[in-house]
Amino acid sequence: MITNVRAKFQTDNSLLQKLVESAETKCLENLKDFGGRKVLIEGGGYEKIWLETQPMGGEMYAKRDMTAGLNNQLLFMENIREDGRLPGSIAMIDGVLTPQFNKFQGFCFPAPALNMYYLMGRDRDYLELLYSTLERFDSYLWRVRDSDGDGCLETWCKYDTGEDHAERYGDAPDAWTEEAPPEDCQVVPMASIDVMSYSYSARETLAKISRIMGKEEWAADWNSKAAQVQEKIGSYLWNEERGACLDRDKYHRVMPVLMHNTLRAMYWNSITPYMAKRFVEEHLLNPEEFWTKMPLPSVAANDPMFRNVTTNNWSGQAEALTYQRAIRALENYGYDGLIPVLGQKLFEAIGEKCVFVQQYDPFTGIPSTVSLEGEQDAYGPAMLSVLEYISRMYGVHMEGEKLYWGGVSGSECVYEQRWGEKLFRIENTGEKITAYINGRKKFVAESNRKVITDLSGQILEVKPYGKDEL
Repeated sequence: MITNVRAKFQTDNSLLQKLVESAETKCLENLKDFGGRKVLIEGGGYEKIWLETQPMGGEMYAKRDMTAGLNNQLLFMENIREDGRLPGSIAMIDGVLTPQFNKFQGFCFPAPALNMYYLMGRDRDYLELLYSTLERFDSYLWRVRDSDGDGCLETWCKYDTGEDHAERYGDAPDAWTEEAPPEDCQVVPMASIDVMSYSYSARETLAKISRIMGKEEWAADWNSKAAQVQEKIGSYLWNEERGACLDRDKYHRVMPVLMHNTLRAMYWNSITPYMAKRFVEEHLLNPEEFWTKMPLPSVAANDPMFRNVTTNNWSGQAEALTYQRAIRALENYGYDGLIPVLGQKLFEAIGEKCVFVQQYDPFTGIPSTVSLEGEQDAYGPAMLSVLEYISRMYGVHMEGEKLYWGGVSGSECVYEQRWGEKLFRIENTGEKITAYINGRKKFVAESNRKVITDLSGQILEVKPYGKDEL
């Protein structure tokens, strides 16, 4: 396994330099020992690893600590239940590693877990374990979570999708341990774009793993199964009139709340390019809905269900976790140009104080520093978002067998990334970028470009990047 990794960023922009240094320092506080294994917990008062954040966060942090990044994947896979259910969170309780199966808590797992295969040095045993895990979990979903047999997977509690205290869930329980849905609730079991996307993402990733393994027939079968999920999303959860995905309640009625979850579906790549285009252009970029002063509220700002609650609540305020997910979501559908815009918004909201919190007021951008657990700082998704937006805007990152070099103008900076025996370096003068691998110049390009290369630095594509596309 590749363990010699590091990321280094230097810039003449004092705010960016301070944010990166502070985030790197505070991330160290979130490194914990879980049963003799180093992991990166969520932080900010959340002392566990959660399926909705920590595989994704671990993969992002792997560019600085490969061991922690890998363990954030392995602990979930190694603690899968016999029936195929993954723990929604894992805690250390009285010194004992404790998998918890009382919610799904999101599923930001398949894509980052697969990318870890490349980052760690392509370990076949890891790849086979990931295949088995995803296959078993997908089977569990379809065996258990379509309780009414309508062909659409369901969420049974608020924590299944990580939408803590969300008003749209009505009287649904926060968590749920049973293998049958709760009875006598107003809304749940709810036909869910999120849970359907869990299956799509698992199946799409299983197809990719099959192809890596040389199993083309398997890959074709999994792609076909993923397409079936996407078709059901389109026919049952996509609302053509609204241009967004809308869940359905226990009575199969469309729930009218305009939520940000279509952006989540873009993270899982589970909707078509047509659906993504409609949602982005009609809703995401609408200043009355999701493109507020601090963009990406959980519910459209003009929706009757919107609540501007300052403590952990997915009914309104912009969430750092949404910023973290938005990177992959936008890249999946070619909206890369929005990433620098969102990154700058996040940098400005956090500001010189470098306090990293969970939520931000969408109308003012002011951080909500008081959580349900008290005064908050060192919230992992906020810190990792800063570091990851920096890597996308000014640095280099690896995804599969490609390198992505970001050259946003405005600041002079140097970004270095060490992966094993290779050192990748990008120098940005504010007007042009120059890329090096192990000290050898690979290309020079104008700023405000994203340059995609193979692992040797051979240019594959150059895209406009860093312009405000609004």
